[in-house]
Amino acid sequence: MNVKKRNWAGYMACICGLLYALPHFWWGLGISFAFPGDFAKAPDELVSRLIGYWFMGAVAVLAAFLSLAFVYKWGDKLPKRLKLISAWIGCMGLSLWGFSFFVLKFQMAIGRVVSAPAFVEQDASPMAAWGYVWYALFLGWGISLGCAAYFEGKFTKKSMAQRA
Repeated sequence: MNVKKRNWAGYMACICGLLYALPHFWWGLGISFAFPGDFAKAPDELVSRLIGYWFMGAVAVLAAFLSLAFVYKWGDKLPKRLKLISAWIGCMGLSLWGFSFFVLKFQMAIGRVVSAPAFVEQDASPMAAWGYVWYALFLGWGISLGCAAYFEGKFTKKSMAQRA
């Protein structure tokens, strides 16, 4: 098993998690850069900011840190099934979320679907282009988690076979 491939996937998942977390923190501070829509129309009450920006940013940082369990020795202390199952769930959820955005955009481009009335203005905003960045990030994050889990499972099986 090539350990560098396993490390690459874990590092990539970590980077994706941090790239997702950073804008949530600056959005929480009121900086609208890279917001995928009209920042002025986003809910501005305290609870929405705490959950939507700060909590989601903190969860992404935690997920990024846990992605490193596939890279460093301290990750071997965690139950392998817990690491693999959570990574596969993250892989499926994030990949599906990211991929479905592009399917929806394609369907809109060919005229098969139209925006719901509540989202017409948001989808027409020039800032909506940031959605392509964020959903590509979800897709990359999901794929890298899946690769990390795959390499971890393969590495574990190979090392068990060598011990026997």
